[in-house]
This record gives sequence, C-alpha cells and structure tokens, in this order.
Amino acid sequence: MEQRGRKSASSVEVVKLDSVERVKRPAAPDELTPEQKSIWAGIVDALPADWFSADNLPLLVQYVRHIVTARRAAQLIDAAEAEDPLDLDTLDRLYRMQDREGRAIASLATKMRITQQALTNHRGNKKRRPAQLRPWETE
Repeated sequence: MEQRGRKSASSVEVVKLDSVERVKRPAAPDELTPEQKSIWAGIVDALPADWFSADNLPLLVQYVRHIVTARRAAQLIDAAEAEDPLDLDTLDRLYRMQDREGRAIASLATKMRITQQALTNHRGNKKRRPAQLRPWETE
C-alpha cells in the first residue's frame, strides 16, 4: 500500500548515472577488408547499439563478405555483357553466382532480423522494441 501525502525528495530522485548502462557498438573484426569494414559500420550504425550480440557477430561477418562478393559478381557481369561476342557460358556462371550471393544475403539478413520485413509490422509501421525497464524503474 502506498504512503499518502507528498512524496519525499529522495523517492522522486532522478536516476543515478551509475545505474545507466552504456552499450558499445561492436567494432569490425581485423580480418575484414576496408570495404567490408565500411559496410559493417553502416549496418551497425543503422541499428540500435544492443542489436548485435556476440553470438550473431559471425553471421554479420559473413553477411558483409557476401555483400562485397555480390558487388564483384555484378562488376564481372557488367564487363562480360560489354564484350563482343557474348560468352553465354561465362554469363550463365556469373548469373548463377550472383543468384547464390543474393540468396545468402537475404538468408543472413533474415536470420539477423535486419530486413525491412523484420523491422516493420504488417501495416508497414516500425515495430516497437521489446518492453524494457526504464532507468527509473530499476532498483
């Protein structure tokens, strides 16, 4: 049962700074190339700081690698299409490579819940984050 009357100053005190936890964004691993690190930073900065945990960072590494590989495949396709005469066997292999990379990218993005579908509800509105305790509700 709550106490009647005015609340004391100590009971309505603002959150203490030591009770707020600062979450750092994961840094790109050293094994990635500069191009891959740039993509990593773009993805990590676009989402809340606590979105990626240690257990799904390997998925993010592979996701970034597949994006770079898909870009390279697209460059090779552009070069192959510009050749005269067209080498259909080479083009077919490159198209299959591009398809594989696209499927891998889509699969990894879905697993990490970073696709548009994972971030919006059925009406297209942004989903609310799971309910968490507010800083002033912690003890």
